[in-house]
Amino acid sequence: MTRAAALVLVAGLVACGSPPPAADASSAPAASATATSSEPAEPAPAAAPAEGEPADEAKDGAAPKKSQGSAKAGAVRIGARHVLIQWMGSQRAASSVVRTREQAHSLALEVLSRARQGEDFARLAVEFSDEPGAAGRGGSLGNFTRGKMVPQFDAAAFALEAGQISDIVETPFGFHIIQRTE
Repeated sequence: MTRAAALVLVAGLVACGSPPPAADASSAPAASATATSSEPAEPAPAAAPAEGEPADEAKDGAAPKKSQGSAKAGAVRIGARHVLIQWMGSQRAASSVVRTREQAHSLALEVLSRARQGEDFARLAVEFSDEPGAAGRGGSLGNFTRGKMVPQFDAAAFALEAGQISDIVETPFGFHIIQRTE
């Protein structure tokens, strides 16, 4: 996929609240945060980034802000990766996704268990994630600021410390297992 096509795809996902993927990663241990609301995503900013691109580059050409401190200290920008497990009927699920919500939840529990046992998170994303392009990025979403993801995902990701893995987070797009990378 070309960079321009990826940008268009991410802009569309951000516009309807799907977390945009990017291109950096790291590994680490465990944490928590379960969200199960399925309220629609907030509207995206006018110039939303494309999927696979950092979510908040400055419009005036200035360098984007770096991560500042821990989640508890109110980080402005973080890095994360995730595994998305969808079910038939979840938003933007491909027609090839035929599992039920219950089957998706069961699979998400398996992925979470394996991640917390220390399996390589990027490999789990390659093996299990239903997000288009996730395999090539190892599930990386790159860096993003608060408000760039759907509320449930945003709250869970920003509650994590670097290296931690969330509980299962439900959004309209499916079940996510999130690992904060920075």
